[in-house]
Amino acid sequence: MTTRHERNVQVILRELALEGILGLPPDPSGVIVFAHGSGSGRLSPRNNFVAHHLQQNGLATLLLDLLTPDEAEDRRKVFDIDLLADRLLLTKAWLEEEPRTKKLGIGYFGASTGAGAALQAAARDPKKIQAIVSRGGRPDLAEAYLPSVTAPTLLIVGGWDEPVIDMNQSAYELLTCEKKLIIVPGATHLFEEPGALEQVAEHARKWFRQYLHREGRAGE
Repeated sequence: MTTRHERNVQVILRELALEGILGLPPDPSGVIVFAHGSGSGRLSPRNNFVAHHLQQNGLATLLLDLLTPDEAEDRRKVFDIDLLADRLLLTKAWLEEEPRTKKLGIGYFGASTGAGAALQAAARDPKKIQAIVSRGGRPDLAEAYLPSVTAPTLLIVGGWDEPVIDMNQSAYELLTCEKKLIIVPGATHLFEEPGALEQVAEHARKWFRQYLHREGRAGE
């Protein structure tokens, strides 16, 4: 279910047409592209929750199926970080041409494997990428690209998600950009515990609001 700020869109990427939900609050300061993990897509309830929180705080959002329905059935493509990063870069190009978003700075919000794709994409094409947030992410999947990431990066992990904590701590050491690692106490991988996802959404809001701006607003 979309909010009053949201519109269903079709992102045309060369020979592909990917389905998305573009959320545009009044006078947004930036646009956040969501990179979903493990075959999830634009209807992910957790990412929609975070997206609505960001919209309420003056940020545009794009929830997108990075894979076509047929591709999403192929587990090899679901975990193909290079392919997902390619799709993010094509989506970024679409946002830069779309009249409603072309003047906005861009942020990536990556969940699970989507975080690895977001970090790789940000390293490969850093222009206009102003901030990155990872939720329960696998930044280690972009290990070779991490030293090249320039956008301020926030890694959020659940306190009971022990294997992923270790992966994020190792990735954190490789990042040379402005960075922060937040561990949410008592939260598991999907942040299903009461209040856990709300903490994720609020941490993401603060990070993106700190670093995202429209073209020409830097330093204001």
